[in-house]
Amino acid sequence: MHWLTESFVFAIIAFALLYWLLNKYALGPLFNVMEERRRIIAEQISKSEQDRREAEQLLNEQKKAMQDVRKEAQGILEQARTMSNKQTQDALDQAKEEAARLKSEALRDIENEKNKAVATLKSQVSAMSVLIASKIIEKQVDEKSQEQLVEHYLKEVGGNQ
Repeated sequence: MHWLTESFVFAIIAFALLYWLLNKYALGPLFNVMEERRRIIAEQISKSEQDRREAEQLLNEQKKAMQDVRKEAQGILEQARTMSNKQTQDALDQAKEEAARLKSEALRDIENEKNKAVATLKSQVSAMSVLIASKIIEKQVDEKSQEQLVEHYLKEVGGNQ
């Protein structure tokens, strides 16, 4: 086989021309598309990473907010318990005061009724004494019958109580 310089030069020129055409119309756009795709993927990865960081930050903020809400709810519950206990204690104190007042009024009423009963009894005893005295004077009986008469009237007064 014999090498011809013209064929060799023609083949090199054809190869260079083919390489230039392929590079300009096939490989160039293909590389541009691939570079664009690589750039888009890199942007999406970067955006995804940024979104993940934002999501973590939001999650942490939500956790903190939930903790704050729980603390606030516990505070409200504790305050409600305290108020409830205070209201219960106030109601008990009022009930005790009312009971003491009613007891005092009842004791005063009992004392008044007792005094009225004693006064009534004294007036009845006075009336009976006068009645006994008048009967004794009427009968003008001896000492033994007077004692029997007094005992009889005292039994009568004792039975009426």
